[in-house]
Amino acid sequence: MKYPKEYLDEIKIRLKVSTVVSKYVSLKKRGKEFVGLSPFKNEKTPSFTVNDEKGFYHCFSTTEHGNIFDFVMKMQNFKFGEAVKFLANLAGMAPYRFSKVDEQREKEWNEYTGIYSDYTDYYHNELLNNPNSKIAIDYLKKRKIDNSIIKEFKIGFVNFNSSIYERLSKNYDVKILNESGLFFHDENKKIYVERFRNRIIFPINSLSGKPMALGGRIIDTKNKYAKYINSPETNFFRKGNNLYNLDRVRKISHKFDEVFLVEGYMDVIGLSKFQIENCIANLGTALTDKQIYMVTQFFDNIVICFDGDESGYKAAIRAAENSIKSVLPDKQIYFLFLPDGEDPDTFVEKKGKNEFLDFYKNNKIPVHKLIFEHYKKENSSSPSALASLEKKLKAIANSVKDSVVKKYILGFFLESLAKHSPGTVFKNSNKSFVGFNKPLDKTKKLVKDTEIFSSIDIKEFCLLYIIINNLHFFYQRSDLLENVKFFKKENGMIFSKILECLKNGNLDTFKIDDQLLDQIEKYANIKHIVHKKDKDESKIVEIFNDIKNELKTYDLELRIQELESKFAEDFNQNTFDEINRLKKEQNIN
Repeated sequence: MKYPKEYLDEIKIRLKVSTVVSKYVSLKKRGKEFVGLSPFKNEKTPSFTVNDEKGFYHCFSTTEHGNIFDFVMKMQNFKFGEAVKFLANLAGMAPYRFSKVDEQREKEWNEYTGIYSDYTDYYHNELLNNPNSKIAIDYLKKRKIDNSIIKEFKIGFVNFNSSIYERLSKNYDVKILNESGLFFHDENKKIYVERFRNRIIFPINSLSGKPMALGGRIIDTKNKYAKYINSPETNFFRKGNNLYNLDRVRKISHKFDEVFLVEGYMDVIGLSKFQIENCIANLGTALTDKQIYMVTQFFDNIVICFDGDESGYKAAIRAAENSIKSVLPDKQIYFLFLPDGEDPDTFVEKKGKNEFLDFYKNNKIPVHKLIFEHYKKENSSSPSALASLEKKLKAIANSVKDSVVKKYILGFFLESLAKHSPGTVFKNSNKSFVGFNKPLDKTKKLVKDTEIFSSIDIKEFCLLYIIINNLHFFYQRSDLLENVKFFKKENGMIFSKILECLKNGNLDTFKIDDQLLDQIEKYANIKHIVHKKDKDESKIVEIFNDIKNELKTYDLELRIQELESKFAEDFNQNTFDEINRLKKEQNIN
């Protein structure tokens, strides 16, 4: 038996080719494509390409070509059915079972989507062509939504009186029609009544683009009914498993790094009017793991942009606590709070596209920062309150699924908490760096304030002492001076002066400030080992390289620390890769 096309398409929609291939091949982004070494042939120059937009891989060295199913079959030596099961599991889908029950479900799905397709088509045409829809047209015009936008999003309007139920019942299974959520049974009149009557409707599509639910906005604002309603949950529709407009936005995901997650249909449409196309909306429920997973298959950054009022803020906090669980090193979640009283639709209408995007760039806040700032604001600085806050933040950090991200979020929470704790003292050591403190800044302050030098300062004095007292030797061995880095500004300036002197060959005229020279002489404890008259060049080289390597290690530690602090802020994959590279350089796994 064949797998239904709908099932296979769902797998391909949920899984990028690069997501699957990267489990076997190290890929690097190059334009719209990814490149890597062929998994089918030993090679030194990458000839293997992956194109997510077109949904295939291609190996130029072997001419191997195909989709995710082909790739897994090749790599795992799977038959097609085995590849489908493997990828379905990777996509978070239930395995397909060939049974009469499954055959019946597929049949019912086709009936169900057929009902919704005919329903939305009918009322879309009614909105555009029926004079009785003028009230809806006037409302949309007031919102500056013209016919081109109406057609693009297939917006419709359900007239109060309609015979659509009778029409659909002649073409579709009545049982499925009654369970579709489009109608409810009026017990008094013994008839089926349209759930979305007198409402503008917005089709909610599956990832493959088939309508399976509706959102509806009431026209008569004086009416006692809710302003917005959605289709009820059915056998084929779950609010927490779907997002409005994701079916359209996924097709253009190659153009954007981020997607804006807003609260409502009109926000999506309002932003789209101004060519901000990368917008989706949740369906009136709390943000779920399933929704986040779906979005991260297509976008690296999710920007949650709720209304700038109290209810919008509360919804954002709920979304933050839930979404932080799903943060990955290369998948980031931000929040954007608009000015009070504004929603994305009204903001972009007043300010325009460029100002909206500028506002986003300047005001986005990472999910972990939002959570910390929220709970810190709600707690006092008393020891008991801070202890309670720490417990709460640790619990949130421990909910993060990715172990690497968990580590850095916890580090960020604890560091931020320590900064707000009265009497906290951060200790500094040149041997070990804990948390996200910056020893270099503290060392500089210590030198400035007390004239007591750190061990790193002393090592720099030792290097300068060796060089100054062996200028002719280093003139011959200038290679030893490559990649030497000084952290104390004055020492770096002396070193630059030495390099200039060696470059010009003016060794006998070399001179530095007497006070600085006295400082070097006084604190360079190496002078007891390497005397001025000592001409054992091998000894000089050995000691010089030992100190040079100690400074290099210190530099690596500082760079790693700074990158770790940066990573705790943005969880950028490039930052993460650089941290690992530097740690390998330190021989730290």
